[in-house]
Amino acid sequence: MPEIVTFGEAVVDFTYDEQSGGVFYKQNPGGSPANIAAAAKLLGIKSAFIGKIGMGIFGNYIYDTLSSLGIDTSGIVRDKELFTALAFIQNSPSGKREFTFYRNNTADMNLRFSEVNLHLIDVCKIIHFGALLLESEPSRSAVTNAVEYAKEKGKIISYALNYRESLWYDTDSAAAAMRSVLSYVDILKVSEDELELISDSSNLLPSIYKLMKYGMKAIIVTQGAKGCVIATPKGIREIRSYKTNIVDTLGSGDSFMGAFLSRIASLPEALLETDLSALSDFAAYANAAGAVCASRVGAIPAMPSDSEILACMRDNPLL
Repeated sequence: MPEIVTFGEAVVDFTYDEQSGGVFYKQNPGGSPANIAAAAKLLGIKSAFIGKIGMGIFGNYIYDTLSSLGIDTSGIVRDKELFTALAFIQNSPSGKREFTFYRNNTADMNLRFSEVNLHLIDVCKIIHFGALLLESEPSRSAVTNAVEYAKEKGKIISYALNYRESLWYDTDSAAAAMRSVLSYVDILKVSEDELELISDSSNLLPSIYKLMKYGMKAIIVTQGAKGCVIATPKGIREIRSYKTNIVDTLGSGDSFMGAFLSRIASLPEALLETDLSALSDFAAYANAAGAVCASRVGAIPAMPSDSEILACMRDNPLL
């Protein structure tokens, strides 16, 4: 039985290869929820993925990749008529990633609640989801109803925004949709930009306090190479990351979240509300996972093992 179930999109990433003179994009499986399932599974946590993909070569590629990792794929719906979403990624001269998505009426956007494998939610400890399927119907209702079902079943609910501006109609509708599910959430992961978007505040601490009113047990604000801030009703701590040679940050946030949830899976649920020290240790472990991932190319292919994360923590200085 899976301990962690992730819910959302799985896409095929095509990453620009500078070594080819601009004529080659390397194919990798991607999509934040799928990446997180892979990260947790590589750390020894039984994982499952719920989502909808096409039947063509790209859908087969994702399905075969997740299956080969030992991820439970019984929650994957295959559609004969709709295509799997694609993402093309290139680093700009400033170092910022630029995304071009081919995601117009794709399979993931058409997942319906009636297609969701609720048994996987019944048997798991943690359900994690992202914001992307909240962009339109019917996937918005599928996510909302599934999360509500998980809440009624007493599951730990984890949420990471993974906001991509080009995939939303406008920022106001994006913020409203992403806030609509916050009352269900136990663990929230956001970047600093995402925190500002959903809190409507550019100040870190007031933004965190504002979101805590939704009843969350932990909020993690990732800060790139600097590390993260973790906040609970018991306090707030800044957790520094580890110095590594950054090659490609694609998937590093998902590696972070997969590592963090892998530790939560081992934690008695009551401690999630009380043990800030343990959660801080988990965040440090997750920082190292993200750092190792960022030192490699790709998302799922770059996800580290437990021994690699511990080696990073042992051998690399804090930033």
